[in-house]
Amino acid sequence: MVFANNKKIYFASDQHFGAPTPELSLPREKKFVAWLDSIKSDAEAIFLLGDLFDFWFEYQTVVPKGFVRVLGKLAEIRDSGIPIYFFVGNHDLWMRDYFETELNIPVYHDNKEFTFCGKTFLIGHGDGKGPGDLGYKRMKKVFVHPFSKWLFGWLHPDIGVRLAQYLSVKNKLISGESDVKYLGEDKEWLILYAKRKLETKHYHYFVFGHRHLPMIKAVGPDAKYVNLGDWISYFTYGVFDGENFELKEFV
Repeated sequence: MVFANNKKIYFASDQHFGAPTPELSLPREKKFVAWLDSIKSDAEAIFLLGDLFDFWFEYQTVVPKGFVRVLGKLAEIRDSGIPIYFFVGNHDLWMRDYFETELNIPVYHDNKEFTFCGKTFLIGHGDGKGPGDLGYKRMKKVFVHPFSKWLFGWLHPDIGVRLAQYLSVKNKLISGESDVKYLGEDKEWLILYAKRKLETKHYHYFVFGHRHLPMIKAVGPDAKYVNLGDWISYFTYGVFDGENFELKEFV
């Protein structure tokens, strides 16, 4: 079975716009907008799986400066009637309701199940899932706690945003110096997570970002783990046509 009029569902993740600087990020933003333009004619839906921004915090009346091209294109596509779904990543986990109220784009803070053409998907950013990475998991609990958000919100945006952006780009992965390598099926946390989930329920596809490493791996009978890669080194995205899931590169 395929979607009516040859429609497709598109997936992308880990753009990290704003890093390492707004000036160096701009060509990547323009490339992403060009990709959005290229898919809007046959998109049944678009899924953005987190870390769209290298840092994002929503104050009561203020959001980070910039990204007008990306936000405008998302608004245009959503206003045309194409559904867009956003999953927060570890760099934009402080999203509140800006996307929902301004763009009519629902925001999810954890994995969510979807079914398309009889295929069951588990979709999310992927951070903090699977075994290991205990330090990050503890840190995330602190970051998402309401008191932490309230405390950070008292910083003036000129201070808070600059501080967060500085700390964010200290990570080499985000600054474009990625040396991410495949660790093997027995060490990739998201693969192990997918296999564990299959013990209680069958999913045809586990679609995640976070690892910045594009791959499709079988994790069970008629079950695949997909990592979408990133828009720093790979410029990859996922496409589901109702029957098959592919990873492609936008050039």
